Amino acid sequence: GNLAFLFFTLGILGTGLLAIPVLAGSAAYGVGEALRWPVGLERKPLHAKGFYFVISGAVLIGLGLNLLHVNPIKALFWSAVINGIAAGPIMVMTMLLADNPKVMGKFTIGVRQRILGWAATGVMICCGVAMLIFWGK
Repeated sequence: GNLAFLFFTLGILGTGLLAIPVLAGSAAYGVGEALRWPVGLERKPLHAKGFYFVISGAVLIGLGLNLLHVNPIKALFWSAVINGIAAGPIMVMTMLLADNPKVMGKFTIGVRQRILGWAATGVMICCGVAMLIFWGK
């Protein structure tokens, strides 16, 4: 009815407000763990400076995009394109790490997981390459 637009708008705003801390926090955990920084929301900011810096930076970047009037739909589109291209190489690295006993110890993947993982990686790489080849045609 007439209130559908209002409810849809409130849902989108609510989703965005929920996404901000989740995305900023996940970025901070990812960067912090990769760089072996102390991470965690249970830590005081002075004991996890890099972690909280990344959270603050991610929120400020999001705020800046909003203040610069970046079209959010275009931003979502381009982030999906970048994720699609980056997924193949990331999956290759993940498969190499998952099959490496020096990294995984006794938890390396089995034959079935190796076959399925490399098949999914190949499909993802083929999709990324196809997207680049057929872009705009």
